[in-house]
Amino acid sequence: MSTDLEKKIVELDALLAVVSEARAAGKSVVQCHGCFDIVHPGHVRYLEFARQQGDVLVVTLTGDAAMADEGHRPYITEDLRAENLAALMFVDYVHTVGSPTAAEVLAGMKPDVYVKGREYENSPDPAFAEEKAVVEGYGGRIIFSSGEVVLSSSELLGRMPANQQLQSHQLDRLCNRHEITGESIEEAIDRFKDLHVLIVGDTVIDRYVMCDAMGVASESPVLSLVQRDERAYVGGAAIVARHVAALGAHAFLLSAGATDDKSQWVSGVLSDEGVEAHLIESRPSLVEKTRFLADDSKVLKVDRAQHLPLDSVAERRAALILEQQSKIADAVIFCDFGYGMVTGSLLSRVLPTLRHNVRTLTADVSGGRANLLNFRNVDLLCPTEREVRIMLNDYASGLSSLAWRLLEQTQARHLFVTLEKRGMVVFERPSPDRQSPEWAGRLKSELLPSFADRIVDRLGCGDALLAAATLSLASGDSLMQTAYLGNAAAAIEIATLGNNPVDAGGLRDWMRNRWELAPAADTSKRSPATV
Repeated sequence: MSTDLEKKIVELDALLAVVSEARAAGKSVVQCHGCFDIVHPGHVRYLEFARQQGDVLVVTLTGDAAMADEGHRPYITEDLRAENLAALMFVDYVHTVGSPTAAEVLAGMKPDVYVKGREYENSPDPAFAEEKAVVEGYGGRIIFSSGEVVLSSSELLGRMPANQQLQSHQLDRLCNRHEITGESIEEAIDRFKDLHVLIVGDTVIDRYVMCDAMGVASESPVLSLVQRDERAYVGGAAIVARHVAALGAHAFLLSAGATDDKSQWVSGVLSDEGVEAHLIESRPSLVEKTRFLADDSKVLKVDRAQHLPLDSVAERRAALILEQQSKIADAVIFCDFGYGMVTGSLLSRVLPTLRHNVRTLTADVSGGRANLLNFRNVDLLCPTEREVRIMLNDYASGLSSLAWRLLEQTQARHLFVTLEKRGMVVFERPSPDRQSPEWAGRLKSELLPSFADRIVDRLGCGDALLAAATLSLASGDSLMQTAYLGNAAAAIEIATLGNNPVDAGGLRDWMRNRWELAPAADTSKRSPATV
């Protein structure tokens, strides 16, 4: 590190001295505070804005130990984070604090202006409330940044080239910290067989048409394909039920059926795989999605689908079945693909009863007509980052702010936000008690990298994750082991073509090859080369 940067990174006594000198010279002082794990363009604009509010800009950052106490784990260590900030020409001084908030430093420095991101403007976060009380107590001002935070740190991590060694060591530390071992995973899978799971949602038929690309058609500049094979898979909520059954639990599927032959075929597949299904005949035909592949690459997708909500009679029938099944269910999974099986009125009718009778409720959505905000008081939501941003109509805020807003609006307990090929971010409330003042406090978060070593077909990854995570959560696993198992199921699914269920045997075989799960004494297996 250069001498100039070393001068900008100061201890508290030195910081208070330079602030005192600045004030004696008639200069105003501005302070910002945060983790600054990955300094991205949104942070730069935020800090530039802060510098414009005064003569001296001091940036304080939360140290590694304090982040660990709050349940967070920085991707970049505190010394490198401080150096990154010091390298910005408009940052005058950087100081690392040993507590989760800047309250103590604020009380000592008494900056004229304290700048926070706009997401804190209406936030009930108790940590910010403490900082706000200090600043307003000595007569300072709080300004919320007008600079938009276009990229979240998690999104930026998703765009960075993978550092295999760094990722491997991070995963090893995560498993050690949360006591995730091969033995704990085996025990979790064994517990799946005792679970009764109710799955509710739209059934979809996924068709794959395999073609050879013959070039450009002679009559117009379009791709010419020759069909050579066709495959059909039972998907939508039904594939979630198939995953649940294949992983060893008892699966009961409640879905909309049709009067055509394809509905009978779906029923036959489900019966053969051990899924008990009740398909309410409410559609002329099932939803069908056809994908055309040339050399294993998808070139076109055609949907044959109608949004047909359940009528009042079918809805009463569905509610009665849900109420009856909830008496023996350990978990309920909602899979809303937006085609009408899961309606807002059905949810308002059954969710209170399900919440009372069933210990684990989870949900996910897919498609523009589905609304994750309808699922209130559930235990786990599993959307993609894109889905969260579309749902909240917010393409600027950081991911943590979005997660807090989603959990606040739904009153859900936990949230997994998937980041495509980079894995997912696990968000957890600081307290599981809804009556606790910490319930709506700053979320704990952990980045779990993707386990996929090859990508064949992304179809069904979210469904596999949702099924495995629900079983893990319902069997009493910790949230991080739940995330690990869900992430593992998604990695297995993404390595196969089509919508096929992940079974318990395949999950066990996959786990036995994971070096981070091997006992510490087994040095032959503890090598990141297999990740």
